Amino acid sequence: MKSYQKLTTAVPQPASCQVEEEGSAPTPAGRGKLAPCWVGSGLLVAAVLLSTVTVWVLRQVSGGWPGPALPPKCLLVPESHRFDCYPERHVVVTQELCESRGCCFIESPPPAGGKWGVPWCFYPPDFPSYTLESLNQTALGMVGLLVRREKAYYPRDIKMLRLDVEFETDTQLHIKITDAANPRYEVPLEVPRAMKRAENPLYSLDFSRDPFGLLLRRRVTGTVLLNTTVAPLIFTDQFLQIATSLPSRFLYGLGEHRGSLLHSLDWNTLTLWARDVSPTESFNLYGAHPFYLLMEEGGDAHGVFLLNSNAMEVALQPAPGLTWRTIGGVLDFYIFLGPDPNMVIQQYQQVIGFPAMPPLWALGFHLCRWGYGSSNKTWQTVRAMRNYQIPQDAQWNDIDYMDGYRDFTFDPHNFASLPSLVEDLHKHGQRYVMILDPGISRTSPNGSYWPFDEALRRGLFLNTTKGQPLIGQVWPGLTAFADFSNPDTHQWWLENLQRFHAHVPFDGLWIDMNEPSNFVDGSEEGCPPGELDSPPYTPAVLGDSLSAKTVCASAKQKASVHYNLHNLYGLMEAKATASALIQIRGKRPLVISRSTFPSQGRYSGHWLGDNRSQWKDMYYSIPGLLSFSLFGIPLVGADICGFSGSTSEELCTRWMQLGAFYPFARNHNSQNEKAQDPTVFSPAARTAMKDVLLIRYSLLPFLYTLFHRAHLQGDTVARPLFFEFPQDVATLGLDRQFLWGRSLLVTPVLEPKVDSVTGYLPRGVWYDFYTGSSVNSSGEMLKMSAPLEHLNLHVREGAILPTQKPGTTSKVTQGNPLRLIVALSSSGTAWGDLFWDDGENLDTFERGSYSYLVFNVTQNIFTSTVLHTSTEATEVTIDTLSIFGVREPPNKVLLNGQEKPFSYLDNQVLTVSDLGLSLSQGFSLRWL
Repeated sequence: MKSYQKLTTAVPQPASCQVEEEGSAPTPAGRGKLAPCWVGSGLLVAAVLLSTVTVWVLRQVSGGWPGPALPPKCLLVPESHRFDCYPERHVVVTQELCESRGCCFIESPPPAGGKWGVPWCFYPPDFPSYTLESLNQTALGMVGLLVRREKAYYPRDIKMLRLDVEFETDTQLHIKITDAANPRYEVPLEVPRAMKRAENPLYSLDFSRDPFGLLLRRRVTGTVLLNTTVAPLIFTDQFLQIATSLPSRFLYGLGEHRGSLLHSLDWNTLTLWARDVSPTESFNLYGAHPFYLLMEEGGDAHGVFLLNSNAMEVALQPAPGLTWRTIGGVLDFYIFLGPDPNMVIQQYQQVIGFPAMPPLWALGFHLCRWGYGSSNKTWQTVRAMRNYQIPQDAQWNDIDYMDGYRDFTFDPHNFASLPSLVEDLHKHGQRYVMILDPGISRTSPNGSYWPFDEALRRGLFLNTTKGQPLIGQVWPGLTAFADFSNPDTHQWWLENLQRFHAHVPFDGLWIDMNEPSNFVDGSEEGCPPGELDSPPYTPAVLGDSLSAKTVCASAKQKASVHYNLHNLYGLMEAKATASALIQIRGKRPLVISRSTFPSQGRYSGHWLGDNRSQWKDMYYSIPGLLSFSLFGIPLVGADICGFSGSTSEELCTRWMQLGAFYPFARNHNSQNEKAQDPTVFSPAARTAMKDVLLIRYSLLPFLYTLFHRAHLQGDTVARPLFFEFPQDVATLGLDRQFLWGRSLLVTPVLEPKVDSVTGYLPRGVWYDFYTGSSVNSSGEMLKMSAPLEHLNLHVREGAILPTQKPGTTSKVTQGNPLRLIVALSSSGTAWGDLFWDDGENLDTFERGSYSYLVFNVTQNIFTSTVLHTSTEATEVTIDTLSIFGVREPPNKVLLNGQEKPFSYLDNQVLTVSDLGLSLSQGFSLRWL
């Protein structure tokens, strides 16, 4: 622990803080055994602020502006540092209401555009909070006792809190605050436990005693990452709040929302409460991810994860500062020190779990629509795609395949040929995926619909407070909702899927409406009175009620009340669905879920919901997919060409080009709209769409390897530019371009009627993916030619990309020869790797049934080194090497010492073809 000298209260500074040994009794209040860690009111009244506000304070106190004189302690708080004391929406905050809470009241002019601005009611520097009464050493860190002596302004405040601090690793700190006397709900998420205390942490942690606060610093730079003394800690039964200053304004994450990748800190509140609503700016959307990544000055990064599943909001303000408000559970924080953004995301996933390895076919092109109307119409689309030889791996159906919109049925008239369609797909190496909803129809006569009857018999539904199944309305009409927090529900789900699979042998599952969505608020009977459905504080949720378009928060589930479990509903359904698919098919599952929560990547991917066929929706898909990369769900994409509304040929062509580089690539649209699959457009547009899909399929070995690295160690697949160039401040706000891995830069066209696009090329050499021509960038925006048939792709210097001759399915592609693209650095070096297996069997890496190759170039020698091999690798050959950036024409090329013919172009591209090398054997190639 650092020692501090006790200074005056005018400019509060830390003083020494005594830590008791583990096992010693907590020090009672007033005994004087624990010296104050910090005296005064935290960092708000720092000397730097005094100099800037003194003149304004004097004029206010002396009556320089109209209105009553205000306490100096209120005037000392600059606008940007005013932490909201009265965050309730739809309340006109008066001076009387504000001062009844003991807070400062200063009216501010409303901001333009009707947005929320500077709070009128804010905490004074001396607002009562908790006191750190004792602090004991433990094997992993510290345990402390926090005591509040003055009642908070929300009911049932908790007077004594337990503080647990664990120095889990050198880059990871775990801080938990909970009721010292009584157990509280905690998220039922299995997280790894530290076994020993970190020996050389990258951080230092200090405490303020009264008021209690944490000060977390990065040791090397001294940057303050967290300072919770800026506002009081409040911990009541249904209102928990903690605030902190931030070291910069570059903050990302906190999903699910629609907006730019970089969040605005201009009085911006982000609500986390799973909700079925078409993606719209400022709304809480389908998933909840209480994790943020922050870029510090100089390029370091850290992340903060609040493991809490209750309704919450995160208020951002320009101080810069952040306030967490949640209405249940505990404050359970994990802080990740990176120090680079890639490492932060890896560390986060070490806690929540690494994503599952998808089957190879999941990375192909998927096609769907709501409104095919019949299996024969669906089949016609599949045949048209084959006729034009457009790549497609999977055909999907939306809810119109069902009989009366009931799960585990198919329409016996319009979809009578569905089993034959699925058989035909399988014969052509393709797959079938259909939708399922968690709302189970109650409309059938007793004994006629096994899924409902059996779930009712076993007691597997969400129940009302009276113990009866909660009945809402979804697509089939009156519905009950499966309780996936009950392990018995997982078995029932499996049995239903087994019965359906016997008739329609599906390959993957699409789980929708799992927020859960409800067409009525709460239930058919509304919700009962009480503080679960009408809590003392409701975060800024769409609809102003926790039950808006979902079930009652008071609904009973096996693990807890829905109030606690709502944000986990999609995760729990995904877990049951992935498990069922594994048991039914014995292969890697594909599950795509709408609602998500941390750790979801272990079980499913995600699509970004019911977007619209508009240019701005295409743009917003990029920050959407990049945010989910941060959340540990790499298998993500948006509905290509838009779900609702009718697309245009130009929009759909541009969107197919972008969508070909979504990790999960699916074209999907709504009923009563024009078809938008590639076959319905003009020959020119259809060809452009086909060509970009062939590029995607050629890159499947590279993409598959990226997913292996995501599964193995938490690397991102689609990646913001600042992940690779964290010290380049120009990249921090970029979200109209993205990378695949470290080295493939995608610059799509996102606006109509243009034939060029402006994109940023970070410093270094970049090669045109198609031609190998180089651009040596100083870190600049460049205007690039972009006719309608062209997507700009650039390869970063120093990379080696494994590609393959594309086929019309991933299965066909998998057997084709490989081409390795080498992009030499300015020093003539390059590196790449390749993970290869059968593409679908379970745990191939864990069982050793895979091949792994590393490629290197140095001093004009390309080397392929096989680090691990399996039988699948013997069936594939490396046919071509294309080497970009060879500055001098070679005189000869030697393959394993034997001379080979080659070609060399004026743009410095060396190509060696007809290699015929088995993937399972290493080799070297040298040019002289």
